[in-house]
Amino acid sequence: MPDPRFFESTGPLGLEAIRRLTGATCPDGAGEIVVDRVAIASRGGPGAVAFVTSRAFLEDLRAAPPSACFVTEDLAGDLPEGCLALVHRNPHGAYALLAAALHAPRSHVGAAAISPEARLEPGVRLGPGVVVGQGAAIGSGTVIGPNTVIGPGVAIGRNCQVGSNVTLGFALVGDRVKILSGSVIGEPGFGATAGAGGLIDIPQLGRVILQDGVTIGACTTIDRGAYDDTVIGENTKIDNLVQIAHNVRIGRNCVLAGQAGISGSVTIGDGCQFGGRAGVADHITIGDGARIGASGGVLKNVPAGETWSGFPAQPVQRWLREVAWVSRSAGRRRRGGD
Repeated sequence: MPDPRFFESTGPLGLEAIRRLTGATCPDGAGEIVVDRVAIASRGGPGAVAFVTSRAFLEDLRAAPPSACFVTEDLAGDLPEGCLALVHRNPHGAYALLAAALHAPRSHVGAAAISPEARLEPGVRLGPGVVVGQGAAIGSGTVIGPNTVIGPGVAIGRNCQVGSNVTLGFALVGDRVKILSGSVIGEPGFGATAGAGGLIDIPQLGRVILQDGVTIGACTTIDRGAYDDTVIGENTKIDNLVQIAHNVRIGRNCVLAGQAGISGSVTIGDGCQFGGRAGVADHITIGDGARIGASGGVLKNVPAGETWSGFPAQPVQRWLREVAWVSRSAGRRRRGGD
């Protein structure tokens, strides 16, 4: 269930409303259902609607079968007992439409810059122009810089430092966290799919969790999860101008230098290091203690403790040998042409 601190439930919806909204069809004789939330395949249960786009994900439905599931026609007969097939040529697109209808992101209400429903412990210091939304909570000793916006429901721990012009939403922040000026935490992750009239955005229903002692550099962006959370582990230090996409999980005591980019659903172990402009493709796992050199482009899993560099990234000694071989070959060609 999306966190009610950040998302307002607008359901429930019945079968006919779902069909009108999404254009999905049902097998003959389908019974009536009422749903109040969307879910990923592994986290369904009564009242939920999930989606499955390939046979490989059908097994995920069996742990907690949802009330209904968007599927293509060829998968409609393979759903668990009690799970109604909602047949659609683009199950992900139908899911996106229903998610937007059932879960509305909470927005600031009222004219007060500091909502009367916000909870600020003694010793909190707010700069000029700070906005704090309803239901937000800020711990003692925390300092918020000028013109920063703290969204509804956000929780910030004690003795944190949040710079000026920061946007912080859909997030839970631990103690002693530093977020430097201009950073944007909790905006929607990048996700789109085909709709009837062209591309449509996929609602991002997760959160960002910054654990104790994390530092976020200036103008860095950390996207909230698509459904699961984006998590930055204890004492991890992130430089300026870094992009962290949705569903990323970074371990403890990691270091990411400026302009590094981490794609969606990447898992990074404890104690990892990333040089400037290093990039990681989506759904990659980086093992504990691994190091990625500056401008390295990671396209496959990196084992724990190894150092990789280059593009595509590979173990650094192999990469250096290849660079040396290319340099020698180019030198021989130049001499042969003189």
